[in-house]
Amino acid sequence: QVQLVESGGGLVQAGASLRLSCAASGRTFSSYAMAWFRQAPGKEREFVAATSWSGGYTHYADSVQARFSISRDNAKNTVYLQMNSLKPEDTAVYYCAIRMSTIVTMTASSYDYWGQGTQVTVSS
Repeated sequence: QVQLVESGGGLVQAGASLRLSCAASGRTFSSYAMAWFRQAPGKEREFVAATSWSGGYTHYADSVQARFSISRDNAKNTVYLQMNSLKPEDTAVYYCAIRMSTIVTMTASSYDYWGQGTQVTVSS
């Protein structure tokens, strides 16, 4: 059983930065794709960013491109989401997810395990 625990969320002002972390346990996850999704109140869960098992391939939603950066440290079983120039529309619960495959996708249903989420609130 894989467990994912997110941390690093909080309340910040527009223009600030936050770094989210997602620690995985339960098995070695270095061979698998990982991603961040987010869900705002009343909205569907949406893709934010994903990384290949090596970190050599990354993909971002258009809305966060050039502001967010995903990275991973396989030695620490941790994936990160560095969020810069935050906007009020970035307010959401952020979830990390792991896909038991080397293939990166942007589809939430293709990910196998999820964390409990961490709240990010950006005030204007």
